[in-house]
Amino acid sequence: MFLVKKIINFTLIFLLMVFNINANEELSAGMSAPDFTLLDQNNVKRSLADFKGEWVVLYFYPKDDTPGCTTEACSFRDNIEIINKLNTNILGVSVDSQESHKEFSEKYSLPFPILADVNGEVAKKYDSYGSFVGFKYASRHTFIINPSGMIHKVYKKVNPSKHASEIIEELKDNI
Repeated sequence: MFLVKKIINFTLIFLLMVFNINANEELSAGMSAPDFTLLDQNNVKRSLADFKGEWVVLYFYPKDDTPGCTTEACSFRDNIEIINKLNTNILGVSVDSQESHKEFSEKYSLPFPILADVNGEVAKKYDSYGSFVGFKYASRHTFIINPSGMIHKVYKKVNPSKHASEIIEELKDNI
C-alpha cells in the first residue's frame, strides 16, 4: 500500500509539473486584478495601483528580442498613438532582467514600461508562469484591466502579429 501511495503522489506531482497545473483559481473577466510592484527597464518602480482610474493592457511574453516577442512589442509601439488616445497604458512583463529589458527597449524604441519579473512572482499571480526543463518564462497572455482595477478581458491565445489590433478593437468597443 505504501508503494502505491508513493507512485500516485509521484504521478500527480509529475502531471502538475508537465502540464503546469496549479491549484489557484484562474483569473477571468470581472475579477480583481492582482496588484504588484516591479522595476521597469529604467529602474523605475511600477505598481498596478499607480494606474488606478486608467485602462491598462498588461501583457506577458516569454523572452526579450525573440521573433514573436519582438513582433508583439513593436506592434504595440507602432500603435501607441491610438492606444494613448484611448487613454490606455501598456505594460509588458517577462522574467528577463532589467538590463535585458533596457537593451530590448532601446533596440526597438519601445515607448512603454517593460517590467522585470525575474522571480516569476507576478506571472504566477496572473497564471502566466511556465517552466520547461529548468527554463522559466512568462506565457504569452494579456489582461485588459479597467479603471476600477478589475479584469475586463483575458487573452490566453495570442497571435503576436495581430494582437495590438485586437486589443485596440476591444478598447474602442468598451471605453
